[in-house]
This record gives sequence, C-alpha cells and structure tokens, in this order.
Amino acid sequence: SAALDAIAIDGHESMDVLSALTAISPVDGRYGDRTAPLREHFSEYALQKRRVLVELRWLQVLAASGELVQLPAFSAKASAALDAIADDYSVQDGLRVKEIERTTNHDVKAIEYLLKEKVAALAAANPADYGELQAATEFIHFACTSEDINNLSYALMIKDATERCILPAAETIISKLVEIAHEHAAVPMLCRTHGQTATPSTVGKEIANVVHRLRRQRAAMANAPQLGKIAGATGNYNAHMVAYPAIDWAALAAKFVTGLGLEHNALVTQIEPHDGIAELFDAQARFNTILIDLCRDMWGYISLGYFKQRVVAGEGGLSTNADQ
Repeated sequence: SAALDAIAIDGHESMDVLSALTAISPVDGRYGDRTAPLREHFSEYALQKRRVLVELRWLQVLAASGELVQLPAFSAKASAALDAIADDYSVQDGLRVKEIERTTNHDVKAIEYLLKEKVAALAAANPADYGELQAATEFIHFACTSEDINNLSYALMIKDATERCILPAAETIISKLVEIAHEHAAVPMLCRTHGQTATPSTVGKEIANVVHRLRRQRAAMANAPQLGKIAGATGNYNAHMVAYPAIDWAALAAKFVTGLGLEHNALVTQIEPHDGIAELFDAQARFNTILIDLCRDMWGYISLGYFKQRVVAGEGGLSTNADQ
C-alpha cells in the first residue's frame, strides 16, 4: 500500500519511513506481501476498529434494554448513525485517535473521546435527528474497564481472521493435497522403515495420511470458541450494580457478548483468561507441525529419487555452491 512505500531522500530510503525494508518484523517486512491480508485483522487500525464497534454496540444494547432511565431507546435514525460510525471507521479516524492518545496516554480512552467527538458533530449538524445521541454520550464506556473492551476486540479480530483468512488457507492446502492423492492413487511407492526398504504403498495413500491429519486440526481450529466478557474491573459487575441494582447485569452481558458472535464467559476476573485463544493457537500449531512433517517427507522422497525437484529459473540453492 502507499502508506508502506519507502520515501527516497537524496537517493536513499529514510529509516523514519515504514517500508518492507525498514520494518522491524519480517512479518511486515520480508514477508509483507504474503501477510498483507492480515493487516485488516491484526494491525493497530484493526484493533481500533473493533474497539469502536464494541463501544457502540454496548451503548446500543444499554439503550435498547429500556432499563436505564437516563438512557432511553434510540430512534432508528440515531441507531443507524452509530452503525455508520462503526462501519465507516477509517485510517484517518485512527490517526485522530493517535492524536488524542498523545494527551490521554491511554489508547482505549482515546477511542471513547473520538466517539464523543463524532456524536457531538452529528448532534450539532442535525439536532432534530441526532440530539438524543449527544445526551447519551456519558454512557459511552459505561461501567467498563479497558479489558472489557479489549478482550472482546481481540476476540473479534481473531474470529474474523480465522474465518476469512486462516481457515480458507487451510482448506486450500487440504483441497490441493486431496487432488494430488486422487491423481496418484494408483502410483506405487516403496515404503521404508528404519531407513530400509519395506512393503509397498501408493503415493495417493501417503498423501491421504496427511489430509486425514490436517482435517482433524482444521476442525479443531474451526471449533475453538472465542470467548468474551464485559463484567467490569473485577468480573463482579460492581459498578453496574451500584448504578442500577435492579438490572440483571449477567443476563444483559451474556446477550451483548453473544450478539457480537462470541461465547460469553460468565466467570472471570478483571480479564477474560483467553483459554479459547490458547485452544485455537494450539490447533494452529498442530496443523503447522503436520505441514512440517509433510515438507520433511517430501525432502526425503526427493533425496531417494521418488520425486524430482522442479527447478525454477533464477532461483539459488546453497550460497556456497559454485554453480549457484
């Protein structure tokens, strides 16, 4: 993207400008072209966008509950305006958050202040339709600790990336291996045990072994729950109960979290313990370990002469080889 392009200064790239060459991590540097689709899910902008969504959805749920006297239900126009703020959150909005953060020194608080700015601008431009939002601004971030917003935002980031990037990539690999297994189902291959020749198999069957393993781990990734909570500073709804003791806050929180597409974790401390994230990452690690096994097997088959490695013009091998 243009934002990551290097700027030439006197014929040299400036180290002050982020580019594939100046990036600290190879994720955004050497391998940036491979990981670019993940920026939508794992960049700071992506985190800000989910925080905005969580803050506004919480405000909407509170208003729609009808149980907070000072926060009546929003009109359809006002609610649609809040939806638009979340949907249309831009990189320019993100830069404004960073500007606010230079004063607050608090990233979540900066999101809250940005939303208050946007709501105030709407109300000032059209008091008839959006004046009610101005009156509701102090309920933005109501009874929340930063972790309430963050745990839900991270869970949404991971859920979206898993569904839109990781699982489709895993399925692409599996589908290709299925194709290879069927294509070579009848091609004989001499197996080995302890490095010695043994009984025969087929190329298709050995590839099918890998497919069978990968499918189990893909299912584990797909089924790993992403949990969330919005239970306050110690997980006990203390501020919520002091302000509105008649409300069933646990039930309202569960409705809110599940409405985001996440699984509600009812028993927490200040933090959601992230066991669901650990489960997902462990399944990803197992999936990748199986792929490492496949790569090693392929290397072994090539070394034995079962397969021939395709030569790509211009590519080098070992840098110490004279012919490279």
